[in-house]
Amino acid sequence: MSKTLVAYFSASGVTGKVAEKIAKVANADLFEIVPVTPYTSEDLDWQNSKSRSSVEMNDATCRPAISIKIGNISGYNHVFLGFPIWWYREPSIIDTFLESYDFSGIIIVPFCTSGGSNLGDTVKNLQKMAKGAMVINGKRFTPDTPEEEYKKWIDEIMA
Repeated sequence: MSKTLVAYFSASGVTGKVAEKIAKVANADLFEIVPVTPYTSEDLDWQNSKSRSSVEMNDATCRPAISIKIGNISGYNHVFLGFPIWWYREPSIIDTFLESYDFSGIIIVPFCTSGGSNLGDTVKNLQKMAKGAMVINGKRFTPDTPEEEYKKWIDEIMA
């Protein structure tokens, strides 16, 4: 088993493309965080305060269910954790993921996709959820980020 995991949530496929590139460059295992109930385009309508994503993001206790679990997270030294930025933070399903495992001794490296927002206070949020882990500063990417940029970033983290 690889000592590096790329775990990601991607509602529209954008973060998935970035995660695949990071996993390739890092020679890491890849795991998609899949909700039990998939998100529809109506669910993702951030302009509708009654859309599923809006309702979830306005409820700090919301924990959408995940359909599959990783067998043994403790086998990894680094977990690159990817997600889109929703309402200036990680989607609630990422909170579900982090609270589902013991990340003791694991370094979590967040990465995000967004039309313009960066990680903001997300690192602080993730650190609260991932008990025992060290969450380090991450980075925002787009699907057209050159592979060399991923490589440089990963090399700096893994050094």
